[in-house]
Amino acid sequence: MLKDIIEVQPKDGYKLYLEFEDGVNGIVDINQLIEFTGVFAPLQNEDYFKQVKVNPDWGTIYWENGADLDPDVLYSVVKGTPIPTFKKTLIK
Repeated sequence: MLKDIIEVQPKDGYKLYLEFEDGVNGIVDINQLIEFTGVFAPLQNEDYFKQVKVNPDWGTIYWENGADLDPDVLYSVVKGTPIPTFKKTLIK
């Protein structure tokens, strides 16, 4: 289902406007998706949070400190669909 993010616009309150390659777009409240710990701790500073960028090679958003988010999760949130899960298949 991987859909690349082609545009990001930071909004107030830890929200991001995202647009995907298939035209799907919407606002994601990142505050509802992550805890501001570890690699995400710097994002708690809203000025730093707003420095988000699109990495076209990865098809997702990132920050200079190495934090990034799974585009499948973000796509599911924007569309209001369940986040995909993957099962391990055992080969016999």
